[in-house]
Amino acid sequence: MVSRVIPVETFDLVIFGGTGDLARRKILPGLYRRYVAGQIPEGSRIIGAARAELDDAGFRAFVAEAIEEFVPAKARDAEAVARFLEHLHYVSVDAKGTTGWKELGKLIRKDVVQAFYFSVAPSLFGDLAERLHGNKIATPDSRIVVEKPFGRDLESARALNATLAEHFAESQIYRIDHYLGKETVQNLMAVRFANILFEPLWNARHVDHVQITVAETVGVGGRGAYYDRSGAMRDMVQNHMMQLLCLIAMEAPYQFDPDAVRDEKLKVIRALEPVTPEDIVRGQYRASKDTASYPADAENPNSTTESFIALKVEVANWRWKGTPFYLRTGKRLRARASEIAIVFKEVPHSIFGDEEGWRENVLSIRLQPNEGMTLSVMIKEPGPGGMRLTEVPLDMSFAEALGEDGADIPDAYERLIMDVIRGNQTLFMRGDEVEAAWAWTDPIIAGWEAKGDKPKGYDAFSSGPEDALMLLHRDARRWREIAE
Repeated sequence: MVSRVIPVETFDLVIFGGTGDLARRKILPGLYRRYVAGQIPEGSRIIGAARAELDDAGFRAFVAEAIEEFVPAKARDAEAVARFLEHLHYVSVDAKGTTGWKELGKLIRKDVVQAFYFSVAPSLFGDLAERLHGNKIATPDSRIVVEKPFGRDLESARALNATLAEHFAESQIYRIDHYLGKETVQNLMAVRFANILFEPLWNARHVDHVQITVAETVGVGGRGAYYDRSGAMRDMVQNHMMQLLCLIAMEAPYQFDPDAVRDEKLKVIRALEPVTPEDIVRGQYRASKDTASYPADAENPNSTTESFIALKVEVANWRWKGTPFYLRTGKRLRARASEIAIVFKEVPHSIFGDEEGWRENVLSIRLQPNEGMTLSVMIKEPGPGGMRLTEVPLDMSFAEALGEDGADIPDAYERLIMDVIRGNQTLFMRGDEVEAAWAWTDPIIAGWEAKGDKPKGYDAFSSGPEDALMLLHRDARRWREIAE
């Protein structure tokens, strides 16, 4: 299967923080891949903007090194890289001062799509927005892309929204969550709303429970100081996992329209029941033979910040009442894996008796690695000797279906940046959506902080704290294995 590439309009994209880690690892290599795919018109320009004293040649050398490091060899071509680099420019800009803004204003064109990527700390969002308008660089049609964290609580999220709203309309603001750009996440909507097969079963009458797992083998490492101020709840649950939950639980929008989709997601967030303390498990990884403990990585021996969290969440509406959603995410777990598992109820009566090895039907949606979907079904075990049942997967690996080793699957950042240029906000969070997520999250965090609860210790490269296993065991359920 060959994916269809539709070119975008000619654009000027300014990347503030253009020499930063995210730009080097994801944004610039992703733009190169879109250029090679034929999606970026020849008249487009990509402009790096940062405090570093570079010229165009220096920035192009920086990007060439990034492509060399982060784009697979089979996707690199020396001639294509040289052509791509010709589209790159650089301006040294001080986000809080006056340096470079006149030069940037002269470089930006008014007759093409304008996009400004704020790949910087949230504390600079307001400064950049103010200077883009104060120097008459932005227009009413300009778009800005802002990275997470978008606040650390409801109060700070509201303040950020208000700051951006002083200079840009909501229709111009693209709050990026790269999980929504993953091929499998978008296919979740296609599976639900483009097929008659699943939607009649997508409710509490037929779904026993839902599991959402985002597991990482790495620790907090070099970002320990940042992570210790946020933790797994703020870093993952409030944004990435919340978005996945919304796409699973939402009603069908009247059409595939940005505000229609986001209206339905917002309804899910507002329908979330408060989480009780007994439905929360927090953990910190211990030291192992080869790795340090979380407090050591965070350089805070008295840290009470969680590197792991598991929650039981209820959605209080007609579709999902009584069906629990179990969420877990953590560092230093046994494998790097992100999965959504829709576990269907057993048949109301088995005509095969108490057949040993009976399993529920499970729709497993893998986000990483090896993006794809698997539906487990029960069939007769081949051979003579009676009716013996066995479980088999109906498997679709996107890497196999769309190209060898997944080379043809665009990275999430590639897709989302192209959506910004198109002016399509469907896969981006709206301001009220962000605030509603924090309004649900804040009381949970305040609850454990008021009690002074400390996270449970767990072994590095395990499945997390034992208490997390009990979260499901008490409901006569069990977590799915964390495996690549």
